[in-house]
Amino acid sequence: MRAIIFDFFGTLTDPSAELLRKGAFQATADALGVDRDRFWTAMTTSFPERIVGAYGSTRDTLRTIARQCGTDPGDERLDRAVAVHHAGAEKVRTPRNGALAVLDHLRTHNYRLGLISDCSSELCEAWSGTAYAPRIDAPVFSWREGHRKPDPRLYATAAARLGVTPGECWFVGDGGSREHDGALRVGMRPVLVTNAAYPGVGGLRTDPDTYLPDHRIDEIDDLIRLLGSSHDNG
Repeated sequence: MRAIIFDFFGTLTDPSAELLRKGAFQATADALGVDRDRFWTAMTTSFPERIVGAYGSTRDTLRTIARQCGTDPGDERLDRAVAVHHAGAEKVRTPRNGALAVLDHLRTHNYRLGLISDCSSELCEAWSGTAYAPRIDAPVFSWREGHRKPDPRLYATAAARLGVTPGECWFVGDGGSREHDGALRVGMRPVLVTNAAYPGVGGLRTDPDTYLPDHRIDEIDDLIRLLGSSHDNG
């Protein structure tokens, strides 16, 4: 196995940070001057379309959602709302304990590292400034690719950008979006991060996997032990 491809939210990020998302959306609603409940409903129901780029950039998305909620914000108000929305998104993507150290460890042992994330525009627009960016060789975002997990094209794209075959990849994720089933179907070796230490977050997974991988770890740093005592892929 020459490469490891990670899910993002709830795998590399702090799973409990997802509980902050509703408050972040409420702050954006306030900045836009729209009703909080209407905004929350519009954002959550539009998730499947937003993550494949149908709503465009964050600025375009917020303008569209605000209009759906009965408000047409001016440019200045929209600018403030975009800034607030990005600040809220940053809180939700806080690295989980040990995740960055695990990525650094794997890189020093010659693993190629990839990412497949079902995400909307916020992550793509902020990616280059995150702590994850210099550690991931090939990030693949549903918003840019126009497909969402478990579409096999995402897995194939990640492997190709890493310069490996799917059969040379581990796929590590918390089990949302039927991601492990997708990984298995293209020949990757799936690893479930159970997040057992984070009660209450399992129900936040979108379209949870029905397939349960043979390989399971409770925490991200358990991946080092799973891979074994020798990591030299050189």
